[in-house]
Amino acid sequence: MAKSALITGITGQDGAYLAKLLLSKGYDVYGLLARRSTDTLWRLRELDIAEKVRFIEGDVTDTNSIYRALSKAKPNEVYNLAAQSFVGTSWEQPGLTAQVTGVGVLNVLEAIRNFDPSIRFYQASTSELFGLIQEPVQSEKTPFYPRSPYGVAKLFGHWITVNYRESFNLFACSGILFNHESPMRGVEFVTRKVTQAVARIKMGLQKELRLGNIDAKRDWGFAGDYVEAMWLMLQQDMPDDYVVATGKTTSVREMCRIAFAHVGLNYEDYVIIDPAFYRPAEVEVLLGNPQKAKDALNWEPKTSLEELIQMMVDADLRRVRLEMSATDAIQR
Repeated sequence: MAKSALITGITGQDGAYLAKLLLSKGYDVYGLLARRSTDTLWRLRELDIAEKVRFIEGDVTDTNSIYRALSKAKPNEVYNLAAQSFVGTSWEQPGLTAQVTGVGVLNVLEAIRNFDPSIRFYQASTSELFGLIQEPVQSEKTPFYPRSPYGVAKLFGHWITVNYRESFNLFACSGILFNHESPMRGVEFVTRKVTQAVARIKMGLQKELRLGNIDAKRDWGFAGDYVEAMWLMLQQDMPDDYVVATGKTTSVREMCRIAFAHVGLNYEDYVIIDPAFYRPAEVEVLLGNPQKAKDALNWEPKTSLEELIQMMVDADLRRVRLEMSATDAIQR
């Protein structure tokens, strides 16, 4: 029989790539669909899998709907990717962030414990847990110090996963994923904000790009590589937590240089520093140590930052050209 998987947050970047991966492995893939926004399926459509996923309406803030989803999907594996995942928004909506990103994890774990404790569970943790870094390179043993309501909510989700593993013997894992991007990234995230602006500037639709702290450094990888690590965690003999990262850090400034250079432009001619985009508490640098994932999961990132940014710029150029063609057709 084919394995079954339930993915919360399936309409997000990671959910879409994970669904594609699991479908390629012969899984029956179910997605918990929260009615939070319009046109939520665009990523699944772009990856040509929207018709292959079975959707169940529900929300991680509603335990009863999670239980109903488990009853319908009867999953072997549950991947909890649902979150209010934009760090900047978490200062504007801390209560919502706490409920969805933090307590939502508890709700899913509690539903699994009561429905079928043999289900294997993956929790999407984050490098934002490290925040004000306590060590120059962050591993599974580095102390946490989150610097945003998002990071604090994720910290609850991380530790409640550990607690349920130790208290109830659930097969529950957390992937502490460092920044991972793709053409499916939302435009509110800095990488996609940059690559979309590059495409629009190249095509004459935009004149400048306003950013905050471009000297902040991140460990960036490709989301398509990282979802494989999620799957691998749930195939092990024992549950554990893993840092998933490239082991290389790059500034937003350098990322801008790569993106603009890909279309023959100099970022310094277009990027404007705007204090409005600075965070109340900045995370200056994050750099992950993925050695444990390499050793235990035999996982390594396949895509370089240059390849990733160029992939994203090319995708946004295609989107902008389609947008311009559609506008031109309407005007004619």
